[in-house]
Amino acid sequence: MTAAIEWRVSDGHVTYPEALAEMEARAAGVRAGTANELVWLLEHPPLFTAGTSADPAELFNPHGFPVYEAGRGGRYTYHGPGQRVGYLVLDLEKRGKDIRCFVHSLEGWMIAALGELGVEARREPGRIGIWTGTGPAEAKIGAIGVRVKRWVTLHGFSINAAPDLSHFGGIVPCGISQYGVTSLAALGRDPSMALLDDALRRSFPSFLNMLSDISQAA
Repeated sequence: MTAAIEWRVSDGHVTYPEALAEMEARAAGVRAGTANELVWLLEHPPLFTAGTSADPAELFNPHGFPVYEAGRGGRYTYHGPGQRVGYLVLDLEKRGKDIRCFVHSLEGWMIAALGELGVEARREPGRIGIWTGTGPAEAKIGAIGVRVKRWVTLHGFSINAAPDLSHFGGIVPCGISQYGVTSLAALGRDPSMALLDDALRRSFPSFLNMLSDISQAA
């Protein structure tokens, strides 16, 4: 990790409007050259976010959780306690200017971190997110939703450590109804957020190297 990237871990639950405002302000600062890039790890209180492709028919919300327009790509996503959310404010202008490769590298980072925790995670063609298990046990353990504004990234990813999985029943997660949702706890792994954060931090340099390779090839 370079010194120019701030690595922030927030205690407690950060409200979605607070996080969105902070991301927007930081992205503007990064583009203007007045602020460092940011990796921000946090937890939200229970809520749903609606991406630009969200279908109202996929929102049930029996608990009445707040629903926020996210401005990112994708459909409905749940966030809540026990889920690690990672927001990335990175300058793609100096990292290859390739959104597809950025997302692919982000998926690889999540897969590598989960692998350090003993979870065999993977991409699945035609599906959004990070998956694990086979057959009836196949389920989603991580979600991705990004936005790029003037070549600065916003939003990012989520990984389920030990959230209340029943809360995902308030939506069709990312528009995929055929498969369930799982977590580190449900898989019998240690759901410690500190362990997950450490795994993310250790595998972060490889993620940056992938982006550097893209930049050098451009």
